[in-house]
Amino acid sequence: MKRIQEHGRALEPVVVGFASVYHHFDFDAETPGNGYRTLVKVVRSCLFHIIQKSRYVANNCRGAFFRVEHNALELEAYCSALCQLRALLYLAKRILNDNESGQLYSSDEGLSQSFAREYSSMHKACFYGRCLGFQFSPTMRPFLQTVVISMVSFGENYKRQQSGIGMAALSLLTSGKYVIDPELRGAEFERITQNLDMDFWKSFWNLTETELLSGLASITSNLVQVNLTLSAPAVTLRMPLASDPRLSVSVSPPVAHWGPGGVNLRLISHVLREGQDSEELLAFARSDGPPLSFPVGFKPQKHPLSPWLIIHFHGGGFVAQTSRSHENYLKSWSRDLNVPILSVDYSLAPEAPFPRALEECFYAYCWALQNSHLLGSTGERVCLAGDSAGGNLCITVTMRAMTNGVRVPDGIMAAYPATLLTTDASPSRLLTLIDPMLPLGVLTKCINAYAGMDFQQAVVPTGELGTLGSLSRESVLLLSDLTQGMSSWFQSFLDPSSSTQHLSNGDKAECHSKNSDEQLAEYPEGFEPLRSEQLAEIKATHTPVIRNPFVSPLLAPDSMLKGLPPIHIVASALDALLDDSVMFAKKLKGIGQPVTLTVIEDLPHGFLSLLQLSKETQEASDICVNRMREIFQQDPCPCKPSWID
Repeated sequence: MKRIQEHGRALEPVVVGFASVYHHFDFDAETPGNGYRTLVKVVRSCLFHIIQKSRYVANNCRGAFFRVEHNALELEAYCSALCQLRALLYLAKRILNDNESGQLYSSDEGLSQSFAREYSSMHKACFYGRCLGFQFSPTMRPFLQTVVISMVSFGENYKRQQSGIGMAALSLLTSGKYVIDPELRGAEFERITQNLDMDFWKSFWNLTETELLSGLASITSNLVQVNLTLSAPAVTLRMPLASDPRLSVSVSPPVAHWGPGGVNLRLISHVLREGQDSEELLAFARSDGPPLSFPVGFKPQKHPLSPWLIIHFHGGGFVAQTSRSHENYLKSWSRDLNVPILSVDYSLAPEAPFPRALEECFYAYCWALQNSHLLGSTGERVCLAGDSAGGNLCITVTMRAMTNGVRVPDGIMAAYPATLLTTDASPSRLLTLIDPMLPLGVLTKCINAYAGMDFQQAVVPTGELGTLGSLSRESVLLLSDLTQGMSSWFQSFLDPSSSTQHLSNGDKAECHSKNSDEQLAEYPEGFEPLRSEQLAEIKATHTPVIRNPFVSPLLAPDSMLKGLPPIHIVASALDALLDDSVMFAKKLKGIGQPVTLTVIEDLPHGFLSLLQLSKETQEASDICVNRMREIFQQDPCPCKPSWID
């Protein structure tokens, strides 16, 4: 308790200092939200948990069933977390002092490198053990615990000859040692994310694409009458110029890295509409996808073309997942808005770095405009929607449309978009130290992969990327080693000593004293954060590609952003990418572009994929739906050529 009190007294003036200025970094007075606010909120949340636990200990310590070791370890874990948060606030204070007024991202490369060095050496396991998810809504914590336990269990069997991805997927919940030993779980998760294997990360998140897990998800999702996988062929399109439809411009198929190729798509519609069962559309159907079929004796009523169309780009850090793992909320959107949705399965990095994904998404957008009547829409109103990496693609595809003189969409709904694909430090990106969904090691690997730093030239048919080809070998082993997974489960209970070794945080991450020439950051005298036993490998991104406006739209000159349609950004206050959203919204507002920003509290990055997990995630999805409805119901833009409507 003495250490907790020491940290608390030291933090008080720092928190008060931030509280007096953080409102200057908000988008506007009605939208409180930025990384400084979030850091203060996280510190207060940690202190709240410590107070609650201390009161419990004081009131129950003499009880017959009071668990002394358990409660002592809880307090020790939160003390370690408070120590690390104190270090983050000192780093944030340095960002605040060094930045220009109103800026959240540091333009000082030395400061960003200092943060990366601090991240690589700071202890993080406490945030993935007993303190896991303390900053999020209570309904999120069981899910986050499941994700972390699944990942460390998956990592235990990854690349073993006798164990495939399928076995690992089933052993996620059978590794009891990580359930009963939070310290072991935290240490293993830190080890995995310290030196991340990109293939491991992709394989883990692509488990949601397997037949088993996607089938389970589909049981709880909304039923739709159309869920059809398509392939847009690689042919040159002739698109009318937005300024004069009597003229046209050629749009070539994607060519980057391995030449022309088609684009995989998925059409989702709550009801069957005209054109969706036509032979003309079914000619584009993929042979590896489910056919358009209905139960015997059931002939659904065919609805007229919708005036609306959503074109969707999925998230996944540009490296993982497809539309399949995003079907859950897409089906819900199609029902709630009564609109067909075309989701683009763009090629993934590192096999397909920039600009392949952008080329494919832009080509798919143009193809959808030309063939909207086959997709169940007149195309009178078109909305681009995407989350995370998909939000980035929504913005850059629209910029590409303006550059090519093609009609721009009527609006964009971007959920927690990545608008700055650099490793520049910001207060919200300090959260990567404690975020189980988006650690800095993961963020950096994704940026490097999309920027082409890990690219190796290979002739790969575009149809094979963004799909589950890489999982096929492992998927056939789905049930092969179930016995081994069950054995691990029983062994953890039969011999707890073999899997549960309660090493104290003091043993696992000592406060190392460092010489002046080794000091990583400036801290007050007498304070040093806990250090990890193993340094993380953070490979800084130096390629100029990351500062290309079509990669990092936040860095685009004002001239490239003027003329964008209304953009509705839905961000998460606890997301490491929060400052991306705030700064991009402020930039658009500053040049007179129509933009709104909504900041959701208490939810992690990727909350759309957690639609049915809690009331809070459902409400967050509803906000996205309402923003898209605003786009469809808005008055026509006076600057838009009359031929569009």
